[in-house]
Amino acid sequence: MAAVLIPCRAAVAQASSLPVSHPAHQCHQSRTCRARHFPQIEMPTAMLSGFHSRGYLPHLETEGSTYFVTFRLAGTLPREVIASLKTRRDDLLRRAADEPETSGECRSARLFAWYAAEVDSLLDRTTDALWLRHPAVASLVAGALRHFEGRRYRLHAWVIMPSHVHAVVQPLGTESLGAILHSWKSFSGNGANRLLGRIGRPFWQKESYDHLIRHQFDLVHCCHYTEENPVKAGLCSRPEDWPWTSANPRRHH
Repeated sequence: MAAVLIPCRAAVAQASSLPVSHPAHQCHQSRTCRARHFPQIEMPTAMLSGFHSRGYLPHLETEGSTYFVTFRLAGTLPREVIASLKTRRDDLLRRAADEPETSGECRSARLFAWYAAEVDSLLDRTTDALWLRHPAVASLVAGALRHFEGRRYRLHAWVIMPSHVHAVVQPLGTESLGAILHSWKSFSGNGANRLLGRIGRPFWQKESYDHLIRHQFDLVHCCHYTEENPVKAGLCSRPEDWPWTSANPRRHH
């Protein structure tokens, strides 16, 4: 597949109709985005199943699509925080619905920006039950993510944080995003609980978040956002220094 050089954040912001200063477009390593290459994708043309719900955020599935997805450890966000996020999400969607001139692409970009600024920042500050800090657990999850890569899905970027996982994934053939997420979470959750002696207890939170990638700049932005997450959270100085990420060259062998 062809590769594309990551654009500066001004170009990404222009593509997603958001101001350059928005938190969703911040490059947390330096003022100049690092030059890395991400694959190009073919944008889908046929809508299949529309909006679905896999938790507290809406999900739009289309044939041949690529998604930015996040799933997190059970208990990483208190119930009252989740309730507040639901209320704020619903308000955002209502306000977007009142703007008929706003395109679906712009609404999607706004929702992702809200997620990046609010939800992910909360996860990065989580200090409880950080099971993914254990190298054996992180390695197990990384193996689950990559096991069917190239057969059931294309995995464009991924990172395992102490409390959650980000991935940019494109289902292949008849595979659905829901089935892929279920496979990842079921296999890794059961295995991690065995390693930790937590048999019978929930490992992953039931709901997940996914963002439909609508154009090439969106893809590049989501890949960059994924790999920069450890830097943003203060866990390392360069994305490639984090052990559990597609940015680490050792993870490609």
